[in-house]
Amino acid sequence: MENHDQQIEQAYSKMAQLCSRSEQCSADIRKKILTYEIVDEIVDEIIEKLIAEKYIDDERFARAYVNDKFKFNKWGRVKMRFYLRQKGLSDATIEKGLEKIDEEKYIKVLVKTMKDKAKTIKKKDKFTKMGQIIRYTQGRGFEPELIHRHMNEVLDQ
Repeated sequence: MENHDQQIEQAYSKMAQLCSRSEQCSADIRKKILTYEIVDEIVDEIIEKLIAEKYIDDERFARAYVNDKFKFNKWGRVKMRFYLRQKGLSDATIEKGLEKIDEEKYIKVLVKTMKDKAKTIKKKDKFTKMGQIIRYTQGRGFEPELIHRHMNEVLDQ
């Protein structure tokens, strides 16, 4: 039994150390703890303790994830929402994270992404060019209605 308690304490300290180095969500930590072959009830206890001590905060994780993916990867909301759902976060938590995106900056990134893509397209046919830009920006996770709304800014150059 003492070995079991020692294993739990070791798992807790490793997860606390990991959480102090980088933002983690509760689902990722749960997966990592399960590799120690610990019973589910005890896994819940460890996660609750990490949350109580502010090592884990899913909303903080969502905000950090959204900030990084927008700033560095230039992803749109659709793609970020998809990946956050894959992490097991609730829709309310995801929306709180996505609220932090400045709308003006978001539109600027969208238009810049579209213009950059337009420069690489060799075809001069307007509809072919539009199709390629739309597919590319949707793949980056931008909303179709925003893409169509700002398409003229890109094609009028």
